[in-house]
Amino acid sequence: MDKPGSLWLARHALPLIAPGTCYGALDVRADEAATLQAAAVLAAELPGGVAVACSPLQRCAQLAEALSALRPDLPVTHDTRLREMNFGVWEGRLWSDIGEPALAAWTADFAQHRPGGGDSVETFMARVAEAWDALDDTPTLWITHAGVIRAVALLRAGSRSINRADAWPRTALAYGGWMRLDVPGAVSQW
Repeated sequence: MDKPGSLWLARHALPLIAPGTCYGALDVRADEAATLQAAAVLAAELPGGVAVACSPLQRCAQLAEALSALRPDLPVTHDTRLREMNFGVWEGRLWSDIGEPALAAWTADFAQHRPGGGDSVETFMARVAEAWDALDDTPTLWITHAGVIRAVALLRAGSRSINRADAWPRTALAYGGWMRLDVPGAVSQW
């Protein structure tokens, strides 16, 4: 379902955590220089009048603060619906250490299983859908995470839930990257 107006999606910069670590809800900082670079690009691209909503996790808040320093005309609000999926006790562990049986259990019941005791994909999708449904014709920027951006791709295609892991979008924006979704569906991505 297309939404009126424009929705800009920006992903936080590279997080300061070892590669291969599960860090959905883990509140880690992002690389400062990469954050400033991403903010500079966004500041140059965003038109006036854009409403900015940000995940409260610090890697997103850093980007919002850097953007606000460059563009004080764009007020920022924090929106908990834009948080990344919570992986419970898996947070901070290497994906390779979580183990195939635990990952297979999640894959077997992709929508309902709560990996690590955290969010299920179904509850995560419902949370993102709530924010999606609240959009109006105001141009909006979400500073958020790869999982939220993937969920938006599904919502935009009309899917409010998925039951199979292979239906989850594989591609994600690069760290510090952004995209703009316009009605009737043109996409700009950097």
